[in-house]
Amino acid sequence: MTRRDAAPVATGSPAGSAGHRLGRALFGQRARRRWLHLILGGALFMPYWLVGTLVMGPLMDGGSMFGSSLAVQFGAYGAGLPLAALTALFPLTRPMSVAAARALCGVAPGRFAEGPARGRDARARTAGWFTLHLGAGALVSGASLALPPFALAVAALPFSAGLRESEVGRFWHLDGPWLAWAGLPLGILMLLGLAGAAAAAGSLLASAAPRLLGPSPADRLAAAERRAADLAVRNRLARELHDSVGHALSAVTLQAGAARRVLDGGTPDLGFVREALTAIEETTRRSVGELDSVLGLLRSGEDDGELAAPGLDALAALVRGAGPRVALTVRGDLAGLPEAVSREAYRIVQEGLTNAVRYARDETVTARIALSGDELEITMENPLPGTAPVARPDGGRGLRGVAERARLLGGTAEAGPVDGRWRLAARLPVGPAGGAR
Repeated sequence: MTRRDAAPVATGSPAGSAGHRLGRALFGQRARRRWLHLILGGALFMPYWLVGTLVMGPLMDGGSMFGSSLAVQFGAYGAGLPLAALTALFPLTRPMSVAAARALCGVAPGRFAEGPARGRDARARTAGWFTLHLGAGALVSGASLALPPFALAVAALPFSAGLRESEVGRFWHLDGPWLAWAGLPLGILMLLGLAGAAAAAGSLLASAAPRLLGPSPADRLAAAERRAADLAVRNRLARELHDSVGHALSAVTLQAGAARRVLDGGTPDLGFVREALTAIEETTRRSVGELDSVLGLLRSGEDDGELAAPGLDALAALVRGAGPRVALTVRGDLAGLPEAVSREAYRIVQEGLTNAVRYARDETVTARIALSGDELEITMENPLPGTAPVARPDGGRGLRGVAERARLLGGTAEAGPVDGRWRLAARLPVGPAGGAR
């Protein structure tokens, strides 16, 4: 047979694919989860239905609460729905409803609101969802309990003379030997109808869930504020990492380079080399501790955690780690500074030393810290041998961090070339404005 004579192979017929889609719509995993969600709503409606039967039973026929009157049953159903709506006004109803709908309704999780319902609009929409869920769930649950046994009995009429002679056969007029065979397709159609009703109710709830349980404008604003606070914390931690690790790497590089040059000389100064190695050891040990603190906060996800950053009491070790060509002058008692001011001042000095020793090379860097009244002044200068470092338009990450730290404390900071020298100057208030953070 040639290729032209070969008959095309059918990969599937439209009827088959339509039947497959119908089967998935009625009995697929999503349909089964939505059916379970409706059954859950029916179970939650039971207390309201019981209260409704206590009220409607005596009013309608004076019978017991479990009487067989359909009027009493549907009257209790109608009385229970307003009660469910009232109890749904409590704020915690929305988190429970969202948890169930997110797991069983087949709706994208991001389309639901988070947290309790606050505000009149959010509570009203939650009450509408709760009432719809329990009302539809009660109907589907009742049908799921009552209809399958009856449908199976009808479908079994052709095979059981006793069933044909019972009330089931007489009610449907299927007690004849030939008419009884109509019970088989009729019972199957009833089961399919129940599955279709449950799928339709589940689809209705899934389409209503984003509108009734979705975020309100107040929820979106609260979520934006949480994200902004989260970003602020992470930016602060990133700034701490930049200042701490950046300074440590710069200081270690400079100290190691200076020690190597001394060892390469004709008469190495072993005392200088020992001092450089000691500075490298202290700098790396301190930076590893700060790095571990930052990573611990990131792993724990603590938004309100405080980084255990050093203060000006560690200034001597910082200057010693920066190298021997740093002249430090301190005026005033720095021990009484507020913790926030001491911590941020330390970081500002650290960033200033990092830049200064990088560009000053073998020249002396001067650092002056003076406490005058209610203001702490920090000034760092170094010569600019050769070509001055180009100040980037954005100021660089380190200088931006210095400006941010000073601004958060209510102070000011500026950096740039002045009379052939590079100067970093910061003023930090140490009163109430600077002490609060």
